[in-house]
Amino acid sequence: MKFSVILLSNVLFATTILAAPRGRGLEERVARRAANTRLTHPLIPVAPPSTTIEEGPLDDNATHVQYSSNWAGAVLTAPPAGQTFNAVSAQFTVPTPSVPSGGSSSGSYSASAWVGIDGDTYGAAILQSGIDFTISGGRVSYDAWYEWYPNYAIDFSGMTMSAGNVISVSVTSTSASAGNVVLENLSTGKTVTQKLSAPSSSSHLGGQNAEWIVEDYESGSSLVSLANFGTVTFTNCVAKTNSESLGTSGATIIEIESSSNQVLTGVSVPSSSQVKVVYQ
Repeated sequence: MKFSVILLSNVLFATTILAAPRGRGLEERVARRAANTRLTHPLIPVAPPSTTIEEGPLDDNATHVQYSSNWAGAVLTAPPAGQTFNAVSAQFTVPTPSVPSGGSSSGSYSASAWVGIDGDTYGAAILQSGIDFTISGGRVSYDAWYEWYPNYAIDFSGMTMSAGNVISVSVTSTSASAGNVVLENLSTGKTVTQKLSAPSSSSHLGGQNAEWIVEDYESGSSLVSLANFGTVTFTNCVAKTNSESLGTSGATIIEIESSSNQVLTGVSVPSSSQVKVVYQ
């Protein structure tokens, strides 16, 4: 769950923003991040689409397909017997978000790409890190962040990126209540790291899920308008336990399905170290 963060000294300012009419485009997005209304939500499952969808054969590396209103990607829903996941990592290329078909050139559209531990079958906590990509009024912007749900997400400072840059991201739990994240722009050589602690005793990690996700995240009380993100391919995907390193073989595929029962993504697992998410 990803929330924007404010300092305590800015509470009065945030209250003013919440009370004021919302702006539009990039201005609105910045205001919402400052006003603590933007978050990542755990997987929200939905029923399969009611209309028949012609699909190719399921990848040999995947198990079955699940539908969600907010996640697209692949999840290992259980570690090997007697073990827990304690690290997840991958690389991906920064996409260029665009206005989806039928959208407005003056509107705001976003999505996120991230890796994480827990948040699917285990919903009490998520340790995650990744980037947001937004097109707002024709302007494209990016944010890199880290989070331990249900605490607020925090943007990394000083981490810049452009479309086409290659991002490497890893999250590691050193215990059920402590961990760290590393996010590197391999194209520029810039690396940022952060140590984290569980926000409460009820938000310890279970180590039951490992995921590689593109998300339609939440702002305020509703999902943002999903950007056309083209294709996001996670490569070098690894999920670790204390004794094993696993890839994406056996992962559950998750597709985003709209409220009108339209499947908005096409997810595949081309190999045991990749997850490909296509906006369609």
